[in-house]
Amino acid sequence: MSGQPASWPEDVRDEDALEELLSRPSAADVAFARTLTDDVMVLGAGGKMGPSLARRARRALDAAGVAQRVLAVARFSDPAVASALARDGVETITCDLLDPAQVARLPRTPNVLFLAGRKFGSSGRPDLTWAQNVVVPAIVAPHFRESRIVVFSTGNVYPLVAPGGPGATESDATGPVGEYAQTCVGRERVFEHAALEHGTRCLLFRLFYAVDLRYGTLVDVARRVHAGEPVDLRAGHVNALWQGDACSYALRALALCASPPRALVATGPEVASVVAVAEEFGRRFGRAVRFSGTPGPALLGDPALCVSLLGSPEVPLARLLDWVAAWVPRGGRSLGKATHFEATDGRF
Repeated sequence: MSGQPASWPEDVRDEDALEELLSRPSAADVAFARTLTDDVMVLGAGGKMGPSLARRARRALDAAGVAQRVLAVARFSDPAVASALARDGVETITCDLLDPAQVARLPRTPNVLFLAGRKFGSSGRPDLTWAQNVVVPAIVAPHFRESRIVVFSTGNVYPLVAPGGPGATESDATGPVGEYAQTCVGRERVFEHAALEHGTRCLLFRLFYAVDLRYGTLVDVARRVHAGEPVDLRAGHVNALWQGDACSYALRALALCASPPRALVATGPEVASVVAVAEEFGRRFGRAVRFSGTPGPALLGDPALCVSLLGSPEVPLARLLDWVAAWVPRGGRSLGKATHFEATDGRF
């Protein structure tokens, strides 16, 4: 793998190694941490990305010799997540963000990374999806009106693009497909309102498919190939971004917050062909690959602006494929949360 940093292993053996890599700050993260004069809060820190992002921020600040606190806020339905973060120097606060009284007690931290939201199972409980994705921002935004806020959003706010067509950019109009995507536009609009009415500095972080080996687009394809299941081709191409790089982008995007808010498409610059990826996994696993469905429009993003502002991802697609190809047949843990990237009808 020519051109790879010497610090990246060829394989990720277990979850401890995975978590270390996900939270390992880059030189750019450390340089950014030196500019921080206030604490950092991660809202919705109990989900897939929150713990890694909180740890990365803590490690970057430590490496920079900066004493600001990192606070992780969530319901922490799994107390072990909070305990592990505390052991790593992250201060944890248990809070239900749907409860205005609990939100009112949160410290008004100047730097906020807003990760709270719901996707999986959204078709079964649309009421809860609207509450988590729209009502929570309406509670949180006024409390942190003086903060700068990186708002985690999604590529689902965009319309689908034709096969082989260019990915969505920040200048493209939103066109959500399905109720989940509508709630994601709703989340953006609530923070946009805060920015326009109160001057809150925001960035809409439109993330396309982070991959951390326990979940992600490439993991979905690999697990189907390994299990001998057909790979759905309704979305013939996908984006993929190492979750560590996504965390790095999000942390440093605090410097890009503005009022009116700006959007940022965050994903890997290499678009992956589902057929090519599946066949590569089949070759490595010694499995015959079966396909279903006909390729049609899909969600794809163009991260040119993100790369120009924050740099290229440290982990390229080829290395990420290597890690997934070793993780899945070894029996590496899955979070059991498929991305449903092939669901072009907006139902998740």
